[in-house]
Amino acid sequence: MIEIVAVPAFSDNYIWLAVDRDRRVAAVVDPGDAEPVEAALEAAGLELTAILITHHHHDHTGGVQALAGSHGVPVYGPADESIPGRTHALREGERFDVPGVGMALQVLEVPGHTAGHIALVGDGLVFAGDTLFAGGCGRIFEGTPEQMFSSLKKLSELPDDTLVYAGHEYTLANLRFALKADPDNAAVAERLRRVETAREQDRPTLPSRMADERATNPFLRAHEPALRASAERWADAVLDEPVAVFAALRRWKDQG
Repeated sequence: MIEIVAVPAFSDNYIWLAVDRDRRVAAVVDPGDAEPVEAALEAAGLELTAILITHHHHDHTGGVQALAGSHGVPVYGPADESIPGRTHALREGERFDVPGVGMALQVLEVPGHTAGHIALVGDGLVFAGDTLFAGGCGRIFEGTPEQMFSSLKKLSELPDDTLVYAGHEYTLANLRFALKADPDNAAVAERLRRVETAREQDRPTLPSRMADERATNPFLRAHEPALRASAERWADAVLDEPVAVFAALRRWKDQG
C-alpha cells in the first residue's frame, strides 16, 4: 500500500513522497529542494526510485539535479516544458508505472499556471502541482483564463473521493477569499473554521477531497449564480459566461 508523505519546504511548499514501506522505497513529487528530501529519506530508511515533476518553476524543480545525481533515478516531467535532467517526457493520456513503488499514474495536461503544466492521477489521488489548490487555484502566469478554466474543469471531473495533493499550503488564504466571494455559502464557512483550527495546530490542510473542492472552491463554481453575482459586483460589469466569471474571480484574488 502506498503512503503519501508531506515534506515541507521553503515557506509554504509541499514536496510529496509516495512511499512503499514494505519495499522501503519512495518516489518524490516536485522536489524544489533536495535537502529536506534527503533528510526524510534517511530518517525513514527509504531508497529513492523516481522523481516526478508537474511544472518547471524552480520551487518545484530546484532539487532535481542533486537528487537524480546522488540516487541515479529517472525523472518524469511535462514534455512541453524544460525540466532539468528529465529522462521521460509526459503527454496527455499517457500512463506509466512509477519505478519501485508500484503506483500507476495517468497524465493530464492542465495548462494555465504554466504553458505545459501536467497533473498526475492514479490510485485515488491527483498530484495537482500549482493548478488546483485546496480552496483555490494557481495564478495564471503563462496561459490564459480560458486554458486555466478548462484545466480546472478537467480536474473537477475526477471522482468525489479523489485526494488532491497540491504544491502549497495556501488553504487558509484561499478559503478566506472564497467566503468573501460567496458569503452565504455555509459549506465554505464551515470548511474555513476547520482549516483555521488545523493551521493553529500547525497541521497540514492537504490532501483535500475533490467533493469538497466542488462544494467550496469558487474557481470550480463559476457557473453558479451566487459567484456570478459576486464577480459582477466586483468587476462592475455583466459577465455572460462562466469563463468570464472565473477570470474576474482570478483577477479579484490576485488584487487581494
